[in-house]
Amino acid sequence: MDHGGREEEDCRAALLHGDVRNEERQPCCNLGRRVYEESKKLWVIVGPAIFTRTTSYSMNVIMQAFAGHLGDLELASVSFACTVLVGFNYGIMLGMASALETLCGQAFGAKTFHLMGVHMQRSWIVLFMCALLLLPLYFFAEDILLLTGQPPELSTMAGQVAIWFIPLHFSFAFLFPLQRFLQCQLKNFVVAVTSAAALCIHLFISWLFVSRFQFGLTGVALALSISWWVTALLLFAYVSCGGCPETWHGFSVEAFAGIWEFVKLSSASGVMLCLEHWYYRILIVLTGNLKDAAIAVDALSICMLINGCEMMIPLAFFTGTGVRVANELGAGNGSGARFAAIVSSTTSLLIGLFFFVLTIGIHDKIALVFTTSTAVLDAFDKLYLLLAFTVLLNSIQPVLSGVAVGSAWQSKVAYINIGCYYLVGLPMGILLEWIFNLGVLGIWGGMIGGTAIQTLILTVITVRCDWEKEAMIASTRMLKLSQVQ
Repeated sequence: MDHGGREEEDCRAALLHGDVRNEERQPCCNLGRRVYEESKKLWVIVGPAIFTRTTSYSMNVIMQAFAGHLGDLELASVSFACTVLVGFNYGIMLGMASALETLCGQAFGAKTFHLMGVHMQRSWIVLFMCALLLLPLYFFAEDILLLTGQPPELSTMAGQVAIWFIPLHFSFAFLFPLQRFLQCQLKNFVVAVTSAAALCIHLFISWLFVSRFQFGLTGVALALSISWWVTALLLFAYVSCGGCPETWHGFSVEAFAGIWEFVKLSSASGVMLCLEHWYYRILIVLTGNLKDAAIAVDALSICMLINGCEMMIPLAFFTGTGVRVANELGAGNGSGARFAAIVSSTTSLLIGLFFFVLTIGIHDKIALVFTTSTAVLDAFDKLYLLLAFTVLLNSIQPVLSGVAVGSAWQSKVAYINIGCYYLVGLPMGILLEWIFNLGVLGIWGGMIGGTAIQTLILTVITVRCDWEKEAMIASTRMLKLSQVQ
């Protein structure tokens, strides 16, 4: 009996450390136990990440709700300024920051903790320079929207409110690296708490600026900018005041050493994820060229908001998968990385199936949260099936992208995204809209086709991957980065 107890303890230790080879030797290590243990590790990251992303996205929903009650044109203007312009830059910055999920995740798995703080400082430098380069887009937002064929009154109002989103733009460069730095060392609860505090502050400031002081769209934009900066400053206070003693040793000039290698990985990450992020932003722009553009944009914006709310779950799995895969590869455990990818993908897909059914079941009630306009509600009712299928497809696609980030495949996936999204999906959508006169249904349907092809290709790559080879590559990368220091 004593021998059996020791055997069970050895098995449990093997599971906790991701040692799949030991699992195979122990008779008590069955598939159910492995799934349970991996799920625990995954949900330690995914649970707080869902909460964090939901609260952060709720700030955007609150902003849209306040704007929607100012008027239909105001809602459409904020949708263009925030969803298209800010979303364009958000995609770039978020993508570039995701390089930290690769490097910090693998460094944490390899127990080279001192590298994590240096990596974050490099990310701040790179993202701040990127923010400066993107700044002119805010000053010339009206002209850019006019060039894309948007109505003059819509472009003018969106251009005016875009200026007030500049503080929000610079918060991305500071906040995104902080979040990934903490998530990679499993300090997800801290990120969740600060996001919850920022959400409460955002709701109060939005009411104060819009309802009390009557600042209009300016108040809507400023409230969002202030709330994001609150989140960033709270996280930095935690890191700098002793919350991460092993991984943060203060500012260092070492952040400038080897920065070119970091720029290359950040650029590949930026291209990979921003191509995904921009894809459905382009749908809003194309819809703005349709007849009755304001109504079409409002209905589609509501669809995108609903999809975005649900998308917080698969995006949290994107983060969790990236961290888990990177941790296992950094520790030299290729089979553990493979198993983490399987468990994460399956779990997210099951959740996506639930929301697919829910969207179809209550579609006639969801839009009432955002508008009471009969015209907008009728337009939304024609789109809900596409929304449901988008929800289902997006339950697996971000998880596979998380596998790519954890494995440092960003440059490879960037080429796949260009081909599937912009050479297949987007032309297909335009063709269905122009030739078959299907309007937004055609544009959206074609773009869903591009996403489906991309998801299929990533699935094949993941299934055929040599995970032990990937583990060796990750170990070599960590060794080189240690030597740079």
